[in-house]
Amino acid sequence: MQFYSSPYVFSFVAPASAQIISKEELTFLTAAWKGQRFDDGRPKLPDDILERAKKIYIDDAWTVLKNEGYLNQFEGGWKMVNDSIMTGRVVTAIYLPSRPDLEKNIKDRGAKQGRTGNTNLWPIDILTKGDLYVADAFGKISGGDIMGATLANSIYAISGNGLVFDGAARDLLEVSKIKGFNAFVRDFHPSFTEEMVLMGLNTPIRIGNAVVLPGDLVIATKEGVLFVSAHMAEQVMSTAEFVIRKDQFGFEMLRAGKYTTGQIDNQWTDEIKTAFFNWLGKHPELGKMSHAELDDVMSKRTW
Repeated sequence: MQFYSSPYVFSFVAPASAQIISKEELTFLTAAWKGQRFDDGRPKLPDDILERAKKIYIDDAWTVLKNEGYLNQFEGGWKMVNDSIMTGRVVTAIYLPSRPDLEKNIKDRGAKQGRTGNTNLWPIDILTKGDLYVADAFGKISGGDIMGATLANSIYAISGNGLVFDGAARDLLEVSKIKGFNAFVRDFHPSFTEEMVLMGLNTPIRIGNAVVLPGDLVIATKEGVLFVSAHMAEQVMSTAEFVIRKDQFGFEMLRAGKYTTGQIDNQWTDEIKTAFFNWLGKHPELGKMSHAELDDVMSKRTW
């Protein structure tokens, strides 16, 4: 039995997996990822990647993606519960405006699979620790609140994380009291979910101008939200971490008058590279780097 979510066609699999897209299809769509996967086929980024992502700058990460041809991964224009940074492994959902026959069929099938309540509850059931719930709710505001205080508490209790909704949320004052939780939404509205139905779960979705796949690394800051393909996450983290080191080194050298702006903001000479490694040795909190790694990242430099 199938249903349609243009431009994709997805089949329900066994109810126990609580997925719409099959494991085989999800593995195919994310084939560039060679690491561990969840049982449903979603890429399983290591926890340390999620933590490292909280310390980089989103513009540096965006530049790495752009250099590799990933041009549709950022979306801005959000309202937030607070200014805290969120990172996580993406779980996707896509909603459509409801129509009676469609919603009846979806809910009837869900009931046979043991699902209860409105369809906006179903994605929460598949979350795991470190997941970040990302939903395409077609930008609906009034009647587009697919999360209030109760669901926010449930999401945070299960995932330890927050959400990104191309739609609305309600209960801002109550939600803001959940320590460690954040939400990126188009707006807040006192209404509740109306005339919406869940049509895809863990499928490719679009959030504004960004293309999002299940298992992507999401980095959400007050500047906006960036979606990093799982197989690109390590490269993005390593390069963005280097840019932070490079900038701190450069700022110190410029203040000390040791090098000019043109020397720092360009390909480095061997002398500057040696000075950088000497400086890095005095800052162990910034991590280590080999000469080969430095040469590789500098060869791709566009920042």
